[in-house]
Amino acid sequence: MKLFFPALANNPRVAYIATALFAVALIILPLVVGTAGNAWVRMLDFALLYIMLALGLNIVVGYAGLLDLGYVAFYAVGAYMYALLSSPHLYENFEWIRMTFPDGLHSSIWMIVPLGAGLAASFGVLLGYPVLRLRGDYLAIVTLGFGEIVRIFLNNLNSPYNITNGPQGITNIDPISIAGVPLSKPLEIFGFTLESVQLYYYLFLILAVVVIIVSIRLQHSRIGRAWMAIREDEVAAKAMGINVRNLKLLAFAMGASFGGVSGAMFAAFQGFVSPESFILMESIIIVSMVVLGGMGHIPGVILGAIMLYAIPEVLRYAAKPAQEAIFGYEFVPPEALRMLLFGMAMVLIMLYRPKGLWPAPQHGVKTRAGAPATPAAPDAGTAKAA
Repeated sequence: MKLFFPALANNPRVAYIATALFAVALIILPLVVGTAGNAWVRMLDFALLYIMLALGLNIVVGYAGLLDLGYVAFYAVGAYMYALLSSPHLYENFEWIRMTFPDGLHSSIWMIVPLGAGLAASFGVLLGYPVLRLRGDYLAIVTLGFGEIVRIFLNNLNSPYNITNGPQGITNIDPISIAGVPLSKPLEIFGFTLESVQLYYYLFLILAVVVIIVSIRLQHSRIGRAWMAIREDEVAAKAMGINVRNLKLLAFAMGASFGGVSGAMFAAFQGFVSPESFILMESIIIVSMVVLGGMGHIPGVILGAIMLYAIPEVLRYAAKPAQEAIFGYEFVPPEALRMLLFGMAMVLIMLYRPKGLWPAPQHGVKTRAGAPATPAAPDAGTAKAA
């Protein structure tokens, strides 16, 4: 339990109680929100998807210090993988697939999740290997180009062989089924009827918890500490014997795998994918979630993901009625207001909270009342580990 509440690590009983209460709150949240309409539960679903995306990018940007502006490409890879393996598109366009799979392609979630993670990780290594020697702005430009290349390929792979159906996208994607129960239909349990958006919420919540646990384990592992050493000073890390090349590739692969799983869930949830869902702005928003919340700090990244997704979506519903009540008419369109507030938030954060709204705690610093902070002397265990 101390993984979720590190401040309570010395009090396991309180940590267990806090975890149980928090879990109960997350379980009943869609039931309470659902009373206001399924649209609000749908917002919770997408918030969980963005949490997984932000945590995946946090491995690359927050832990390893590699600025990646093409992260949405891995999101797209996972989405199109699920779309192609769980829709009639390939079955209708390729004779050999029709002969091999006479009943069509219908993939299960137990195959989709590991396959999506593995395929996206492969693309992560494919991106990471050519840019091993790049840093800063140069790395950002190359990764930005990689994201655009993937989107353009998806937009044009409809001839001479129709693989992605081009800008029209892929439709009729199978919903996820667990134990023969499709999540696209309401399910009655103990007299309660759970809508499709609520069922997807619980699935995304389980995946998000797994991603959080993996991220925490990585952060406190030798690999995570090596990533942070590379982030702080790559030359010093290399001098200490850290294999910088392999660890950078591992960071790209691990971060991309979370994006691939999120993309597969997005395709299953939407039932439709097209290249327009994976534009550059999506990558910028995901990077902003990590920066706004606090790079390298898991609770901060989660907070940033929720704020940058949920607040604009709330404005979509509340901005027009509020303006009509104040001015008598719609003064600023909701989309323009959304981007205005988004830009203002990022400017203010960079000016007044450059480390994010919830930055990572500083380790190795001791303070006394009335005295300035001074670095703490390393103990024997820390010196030995270094």
